[in-house]
Amino acid sequence: MPNTKPTLQPDKWIDNYADYLFNYAVVRVNDSDLAKDLVQDTFIAALKSAKNFQGKSTERTWLVSILKRKVIDYYRKINSKKGQAEVRMNFYVDGEQQGNWLEERVPQSWDNASEKAVENEELKDQLEACIDNLPEKYAMVFRMKTIQEFETEEICKELDITASNLWVIIHRARTQLRKCMEDNWFNS
Repeated sequence: MPNTKPTLQPDKWIDNYADYLFNYAVVRVNDSDLAKDLVQDTFIAALKSAKNFQGKSTERTWLVSILKRKVIDYYRKINSKKGQAEVRMNFYVDGEQQGNWLEERVPQSWDNASEKAVENEELKDQLEACIDNLPEKYAMVFRMKTIQEFETEEICKELDITASNLWVIIHRARTQLRKCMEDNWFNS
């Protein structure tokens, strides 16, 4: 009886799947460097567990499922106490004092520019929280179109939706974001 176990082609993963996996990751973590790291971690994990591939799904689907776990692990880490202590905030983007500070060591005295920067960061965080509360497809389309500035045709092809469907999703996402921001930022 011939060997019917499906075979993987790791030498073709980068050419065949890297762009797709990167786009998948960057929409979920909103950080291109982190997305690249997660894709790299996905390929490494896939190589390590290649013997477990049973062929019940396509190679791409299998790699996406590994990437999903990597994204979940990332969010679990940053939401843990230890992970929060490791989150770094950038202060002094240029000049002699350039560098990163641990969040726990942030200076307690602020000048007016610092207050505005913190307020802008809080606004950004609230907007991100509102985007995260959108249905997954709305959040994905909204990020791809308005934040990452993908072309309409590219999004439609990637997500297998029509242009009119994309604009309906964008409209609904904006409506829900407006309501969320009004409830959680402007009225607080």
